Amino acid sequence: MFNNQYARGYMQPGYEQNVYDQIDNQIRQLQQMKDQIKQQPTAINQTFQLAPSNNHSMKFANTIDEVNKEVVYSDTPYFAKDMSVLWVKKATGETKTYELKELVYQDEKDAKIEFLMAKINKLENDLKAKEEVYNAKSHNEYVDEQLEDEKPSSIPTVRTTKKK
Repeated sequence: MFNNQYARGYMQPGYEQNVYDQIDNQIRQLQQMKDQIKQQPTAINQTFQLAPSNNHSMKFANTIDEVNKEVVYSDTPYFAKDMSVLWVKKATGETKTYELKELVYQDEKDAKIEFLMAKINKLENDLKAKEEVYNAKSHNEYVDEQLEDEKPSSIPTVRTTKKK
């Protein structure tokens, strides 16, 4: 009825005052609600973290004693600082130790070079061993010759078997 813009001029007297009174009443009610909220104690929301939530991080330790001192709530890996040892501590307190070795992937040429170098080293070691055996044998023969040359001449040589 009052949505018509042409009918505004023909409103009942005092209508505007009623609208203002209603708005003032709503403002008072909102102010009272605001005051009540201020007087009520606020609820304290506080979260307590009993266990660490970031269980997927890498941890480092110097010795297994350091790992055993730690309290864990799930399986937790600890790495040595030089990445040569891995300790896994379980929630039960059991600790397992693993030795880590870096795997270096080689292409075909590098693998062939490494194989041939190993073969050369083996052949060199075999040659050195044979030379040592030969030198030891030569030294023993030389010593035997020296001993034969140094037989005392005052001892007669006697044959014990008789010829027939």
